[in-house]
Amino acid sequence: MITYFVIGIIVLVVLWLLGTYNSLVSLRNRVKEAWSQIDVQLKRRSSLIPNLVEAVKGYVKHEKGVLEEVTKARTSLMNAKNPGQAAEADNMLTGALKSLFAVAENYPNLKASENFIKLQDELSDTETKVAASRQFYNTNVLDLNNSLEQFPSSLVGQWFNFSKEVFFKATDEEKKEVEVKF
Repeated sequence: MITYFVIGIIVLVVLWLLGTYNSLVSLRNRVKEAWSQIDVQLKRRSSLIPNLVEAVKGYVKHEKGVLEEVTKARTSLMNAKNPGQAAEADNMLTGALKSLFAVAENYPNLKASENFIKLQDELSDTETKVAASRQFYNTNVLDLNNSLEQFPSSLVGQWFNFSKEVFFKATDEEKKEVEVKF
């Protein structure tokens, strides 16, 4: 009788261990999938940038510094190797694009250009998708990190070398309220 009891306890522990391990693997894979969605949107945005720069070039020839800043930020984003580097490069690109659109305000013909308007709309749509992807990623990171910190799943996480992930954070610049004037 005691043998069956011990075997039953061992079976329950093994089943719990397998279930917890599989749960952590699933959470880790959801984080990777969420990151890939951010990556897709950031690459989409990066591919729009050269078109936007070309549309602006003819109008703002003397604003070369702004265009170079946008190009440099885009290159940094494309070369990012991990979520932290991508977040930093994304923040740099966001600032550069704000500068570019501020410059564009000074050129009425540019603001009225169909090509510029279309690119601006596509970029706006992409920004919305990036924000949604960031939120999805951070939700999955939260779920994984919570599991890795909560007992008893934290034990399984330690035994199998699972590691916490880093949240995709906005910069202080992105957190500022934007003033809209009509």
